[in-house]
Amino acid sequence: MMAGWKRFVPLLAVATLVVGCAAPRKTQDYGAFRAARPASIVVLPPLNESPDVKATYSMLAQATYPLAEGGYYVLPVTLVDETFRQNGLQTPGDIHGVAPAKLREIFGADAALYITVTSYGTKYMVFDSATVVTANAKLVDLKTGTTLWTGSASASNNEGGNSSGGGLIGMLVAAAVKQIANSIVDAGHDVAGVTTARLLSPGMQGGLLYGPRSPMYEKN
Repeated sequence: MMAGWKRFVPLLAVATLVVGCAAPRKTQDYGAFRAARPASIVVLPPLNESPDVKATYSMLAQATYPLAEGGYYVLPVTLVDETFRQNGLQTPGDIHGVAPAKLREIFGADAALYITVTSYGTKYMVFDSATVVTANAKLVDLKTGTTLWTGSASASNNEGGNSSGGGLIGMLVAAAVKQIANSIVDAGHDVAGVTTARLLSPGMQGGLLYGPRSPMYEKN
């Protein structure tokens, strides 16, 4: 019985991998994006659907870099955050509810980036633990309210798998130690950086187009 089960597990893993790889990729329609030609972006504080309160500002702090590297002018996040506070808007939910035309009136940007963090933090499993950050985003034209682009990305600090030795007890101890270490140093912040890079770096399949400050502008 045990030998039969050992033969079945690898087959199940392979079948799962094949099914996952067979999932169709979303085709991105760039017609509205190319027509709008946004040059400046205001990044709104991300909505946080995870239980970790650090998710919003951890993602926000790292979201501007890939956009700026991709050729866009990005309004400074501290200026944007303070402007919202001065106008009585202190939560991402309230900020995401502001009309696009009002955002354009206040900041003068061409487009706004709306991010939602769906997963942020360390998850404990039987033989391991992993810090996972998952987010989705949309870019909205502030002149028309049209959604120009949508995307999603995820990253984990355990993408290379678990290579712990020492048998069952060794794996359990290693998982517990890893979870404690991740919680102490906020491993989520580093993983969030990888997630934002995957989500917002232009040139990726299904990703944002390059902005006008990039030498790759209108070439992809």
